[in-house]
Amino acid sequence: MPLKALKATSVGRNGVGAFILQCKRLDFHYCDWAGSSRGMNDFLTHLLRPFAASYPAIEIHISPRPHHHPVIKGHYINGRHKAICVRNLTKEQILQKVELLRDANGEKLKRVKGGRVVESGNEGIRGIWSPYHGEVSPM
Repeated sequence: MPLKALKATSVGRNGVGAFILQCKRLDFHYCDWAGSSRGMNDFLTHLLRPFAASYPAIEIHISPRPHHHPVIKGHYINGRHKAICVRNLTKEQILQKVELLRDANGEKLKRVKGGRVVESGNEGIRGIWSPYHGEVSPM
């Protein structure tokens, strides 16, 4: 008597099984004339094409803004955006800022309170653990 196999179907879930970049668009604003945009102009001519080719999921918009400092603006899938002014930076430093915007998730930065991860109103009865306390076991 033959057994029938169960038909397996996968259910698509956002982000499960595939990595989805949170950054959906990068806007590059620069000035052709100003000296503060020199690094941005070098970045646009030399490093932007390989970056855009390696991340096809990110839209790239380039627009001139005469008489303004260069700005990179990242737009994210949660509707938020972040802007970074890159005046007087080299093309390598601008690439680091672009990678920072690419890897960000668009959320506001949250401050971690204090230096401790777990906060409590009461101190632990055993104190703070240290590897230097207690007996040394022979090897």
